[in-house]
Amino acid sequence: MASPIHLERRRCALLLLLLLSPLVLAVSEPEAAASPAGRPAEAAGAALFVFGDSTVDPGNNNYIKTIPDNRADYEPYGQDGFSGEPTGRFSNGRVIVDFIAEYANLPAVPPFMKPAADYSRGVNFASGGGGVLPETNQGQAINLPTQLKNFDKVREKLIEEFGETRAQEIVSEAVYFISIGSNDYMGGYLGSPAMRQLHPPDVFVGLVISNLTNAIQELYQKGGRKFGFLSLGPLGCLPALRAANPNSNAGDGGCFEDASALAQAHTNALNGILLSLQHIFPGFKYANSNFFEWLADRMSNPSNYGFKDGVNACCGSGPYGGVNTCGGKQGAEYKLCENPEDHVWWDSFHPTEKIHEQLAKALWDGLAPAVGPYNLQDLFLDKVEVTIADIVHGTVEQDFMY
Repeated sequence: MASPIHLERRRCALLLLLLLSPLVLAVSEPEAAASPAGRPAEAAGAALFVFGDSTVDPGNNNYIKTIPDNRADYEPYGQDGFSGEPTGRFSNGRVIVDFIAEYANLPAVPPFMKPAADYSRGVNFASGGGGVLPETNQGQAINLPTQLKNFDKVREKLIEEFGETRAQEIVSEAVYFISIGSNDYMGGYLGSPAMRQLHPPDVFVGLVISNLTNAIQELYQKGGRKFGFLSLGPLGCLPALRAANPNSNAGDGGCFEDASALAQAHTNALNGILLSLQHIFPGFKYANSNFFEWLADRMSNPSNYGFKDGVNACCGSGPYGGVNTCGGKQGAEYKLCENPEDHVWWDSFHPTEKIHEQLAKALWDGLAPAVGPYNLQDLFLDKVEVTIADIVHGTVEQDFMY
């Protein structure tokens, strides 16, 4: 229960906003016309730059030398997507940033590695297996520091094509979507005895967060102002980690809790960092997902969201479909479900297109607690005003932290 002082502050804030509301209405931007699906008919024309791992990789790994586990350019991947053929996306179809681009009226954002790609409306730098730390899956994926270097190359090409003034406008008006970190904790830490011996869990989380913060600051210094984040889900409940869980008989539903605890610690630390950056950096705005609880709810209550199975992978083998053999990796046999839409999980590590679409909708125009303090639609439309409901319900800074 809120204290009397806290409630009084809310009443004062509400009274002040009511007194100023004519001014707010006078200066606020006009609402965009809504599409039949409830999305704006026109977003602001901002580009979309994507950094991350297999959760958002559109096929960059098709162009690099890597291991089979870090590729998805073979059947049955992509069977329900753009053309019914594999594209390199780690899904049975599209991934979250494909839907976000659609909602923002952008063309499909091209992989950076694709030859002769048009970068004027955005680029996707993500790489399956990539991590925040350069040591994670070293030599097998494009890590975040390298993705930032590739962004510099794109800026140079934009300057060559449009001139420095227009290129800087594209960079400054763009939305930067970041989805990375899980590989650092799964393979980079839990899968590395040497790293676990070198760093206690809390120190390793701090190392990842410090490097991620540096990347955000670097993008800000180069002109980025609007950021979207797909935070980490409950990693220990991925089919692969359920299958490999040494404590699966401990009555915890099969989830590997050490992995989920790392993901939760990462999420909590990132929340605090983003709140600080919002106060330190002028113009810094962000939409952060509450992916951990959002996904956990769908795994625990799949029928509430149109699924039949929240635990087992559609494509794979072994317990929970958690053995990563989807597509016959290295000649292994695998099972494929009849209807991926019934499943939360597509393969041992990645969700189905249906999850990607539901999450994209939540981040696009959803409300707390799914996303905050802005949603992605706010960022693309440059929404800046605070509503009366935000203050009444305490969703402004003091009560609501993302």
